Amino acid sequence: MPMSVKELIEAANKVVPPIGFAEAKEKMQSGNVLVLDVRDAPEVENSGLIANAVHVSRGMLEFRADPASPYFDERFGKDKTILVYCASGGRSALSGKTLKDLGYLDVFNLGAFKDWVESGGAVQHPVDAGM
Repeated sequence: MPMSVKELIEAANKVVPPIGFAEAKEKMQSGNVLVLDVRDAPEVENSGLIANAVHVSRGMLEFRADPASPYFDERFGKDKTILVYCASGGRSALSGKTLKDLGYLDVFNLGAFKDWVESGGAVQHPVDAGM
């Protein structure tokens, strides 16, 4: 049965738990964390990204995250905690579910970049959004 985008995001949110900014910052400090920005390149170029985050647009996620892909990004690791964010939380939910489907176990939806900024989270500029 076909699903709407809203239903896809709701299903993803059942699989990928949200994480608050305080807990996310603790995990980032503890190490072995990949903070993943899945926005499109123009969005990242215009606003920057969370400090030390890796940008992989949602359209390339499967290729960068799958070790069997010729486009695999070594910064991904199934032993890492992955914190995914986007502009509003929808693409990060869908991306988190995709990562779970690929066998990543410790995946959280960090939500919206603007909320991170408003909470005082560190942002880096300029950025090479080459992916």
